[in-house]
Parts: sequence; C-alpha cells; structure tokens
Amino acid sequence: MGLIVQKFGGTSVANAERIQNVARIITDTYRQGNSVVAVLSAQGDTTDDLIEKAQEINPRASRREMDMLLSTGEQISCSLCAMAIEALGYPVVSLTGWQAGVQTNSTYSSAKIKKIRTERIQAELDRNHSIVIVTGFQGINKYDDITTLGRGGSDTSAVALAAALKADLCQIYTDVDGIYTADPRYVKGAKKLDEITFDEMLELASLGAQVLHNRSVEMAKKYRVNLEVLSSFTKKPGTKVKEVAKQMEKTQISGVAKDKNVARLALVNVEDKPGIAYKVFSLLGQKDINVDIILQSIGRGETQDISFTVKRSDADQAKELLEEHKASLGFDRIDVNKEVVKVSIVGAGMLENAGVAAKMFGALYDADINIHMISTSEIKVSVLLDESDANAAVQAIHDKFFEE
Repeated sequence: MGLIVQKFGGTSVANAERIQNVARIITDTYRQGNSVVAVLSAQGDTTDDLIEKAQEINPRASRREMDMLLSTGEQISCSLCAMAIEALGYPVVSLTGWQAGVQTNSTYSSAKIKKIRTERIQAELDRNHSIVIVTGFQGINKYDDITTLGRGGSDTSAVALAAALKADLCQIYTDVDGIYTADPRYVKGAKKLDEITFDEMLELASLGAQVLHNRSVEMAKKYRVNLEVLSSFTKKPGTKVKEVAKQMEKTQISGVAKDKNVARLALVNVEDKPGIAYKVFSLLGQKDINVDIILQSIGRGETQDISFTVKRSDADQAKELLEEHKASLGFDRIDVNKEVVKVSIVGAGMLENAGVAAKMFGALYDADINIHMISTSEIKVSVLLDESDANAAVQAIHDKFFEE
C-alpha cells in the first residue's frame, strides 16, 4: 500500500476503448490498496488539431491565448477518464492543473513549475478516498492565467506531483513496454533494460530517445522520485529509472540514440585572434540558440574554421544572426548542412572500460560510415554523420556492443 502517481500519454487515451483500458489500470492499482493520482495527456493528435484550428483563425495568436486553447485537450481526456472510472463504481475526481495547485512562472507555452500546493489533492485522497485525475502539461501563473509546460510537459507534471506528494512510485505509461538499448521499431535486436540510471536516461533523453523527456528525468533525479516506464497495452514489467542500476552483463553501454533535429554550421576563414569564439557563441546565447558539438580547426596563417551544431529548427536563425555580424566577426562565409544526424552511445560502464569510443568508431569503419564531428563526456560519445547513414550507423553500433 502506498501513493502511486501514474501518467498516461496521448496514445494511451487516444479513443474510448483506450480510455476504458486506462481506467482499468488505475482502478486495479486502487483496488490493491494504493492511493492513486493519475496524470493524463491530451488524446492522440488533439493538440495538433487545436494548433491547426488556431492557425485558421489567427496565425499570429499570442502565446497566452494558445495556452488557453491547448489546455482544453488535457481537460477532455481527464474528464472522460473520470467518467470511465465512475462507470466502474469507484470514487474519482478530475482536476485541472490550477485546481491541483500547479503554480508556474509566466513564460507562456514553455512555463516552468515553481511550486505545487498539494492541499486539494491531499484532501481528495485522505478525506474522500478518491482517485484523483490531473491534467498534465499545464498550470497557472501569478496572474491566474493558464500556462502550458511545453514539450514533455505531462511527464514533467507527473514527476513534479510525485515529488510534491512524496509518492512511493511514479509510473510513466507509454506505447512501449520500457526503455530499450535502441529504438526497437528500427533496430533489430534491441533489448529492453530492466534498470537504467538517472544520468544515463537523462543523456539518452537529451540525445533523441523519446520515451521520457529530459526535464522530467532531471526532476526525478533531483527529488529522488522512484520512476518506472511501462506500457499501457501490455501487463509486462517495465524499466526502472534509479540512482544506481545493475549493468547488463558484459556491456559497457546502456543504449544507442539517434537525433535528427541537428544542423551543422561552419564559419570559414575566421580571424585567428582572441575573443572570436566568445563573440560567436555569445550572440547565439543571447537569442537562446543552444550549441552542442563545437570543433575549432588549427589556425592556418591568420585564419581558422569554427564548426558547431544547433537544432535544425534554429539553423536559419543562427545563420542570419551571424551574417548580420559578419564584419565584426571577420569570416569569409557560413556553410550550413541540415542533412546530418547525431548518433550517440550512453553508459555509466564507460568509466570502467577503456576503448569504448574506439569500439564505436570501429563499428562505423566496418560499415563504411564517415564521421564529421565527435563529442564526448564521462558517460557519452556522440558523432555527427550524414543523415543517410543514420539507421545503418545505429544498427552497426548496436550490433557491435550488444550482439558480439
């Protein structure tokens, strides 16, 4: 017996049949003697449909009004799920983010949670013994305006509620039955992990693995929330995300990830003098353009090249910004390549095993795949490749580490 927070994504509540399935999962947990708080996303493509409706009315609608509109998707799925639970004969109440006490800052469309006042939820759990259904992805700011949390917002809502309520477990239900060594839809032989560390999961989430959003993993690590990823469509055990995890036998890595949202920019023939790199990346930082891999060539005469990667969606803005400052930065031209992909390996086992990067590079060499750029950390190695080589690269690396 304990308090369990369960989160269900859009595919899990996409239609009436799936909502009824979610209602059964929640009530089964409740019948086992647990208190249950469930966090739901909008159904299926509801959010995209709402955005399309807004575009028809006003393509330049304010973010405040967009938050007002988009928050309705989660309210629909939560109320429908509460009705399904009522039909099964269990006490239940559905709450919006603001009713649940989720307080955020005022950055519309990508708000951050500042605090959760848990009194209402706690009263429903303790006094009324109700199952509590909460809208994910949303909260309220100091002006009493509805805000949304941006990408991965429902995962973040669930983990934040689990932390605030001191829940015994936070279960993230998705359309896959756990976290795999690679995307099982594309990689033959991908293996499900029983456990993975917060640090490894955070790297994988940041590098393109889409099972959990990195914001939710960061929060789970910070507040030591017991996290489990499992499927709402099967009754199989999931993957536990925790501080320390058992390593799979004879492996040095936990997974291979692919990130397509990448573009490479190269400043060619930049003046080779102090302060140029500072100017370049300060300009990008002022416009909230995040830079990932950076490569600076050895100077030749009085010039050098600086290459770096940004999100593909930021590439045009980054190029335009740097072109505006061409005179002060002193470069000849900017080359932009959007047909690249970042492939990464992640694993705490790298710390105790020499030659992991060489093994990865060997797999790419055997597959005749060229590497453009390399980035490393204590538990990660990332390479930039041609996008056309992405799937073959992931398969070759996965085979090298998990099949040999």
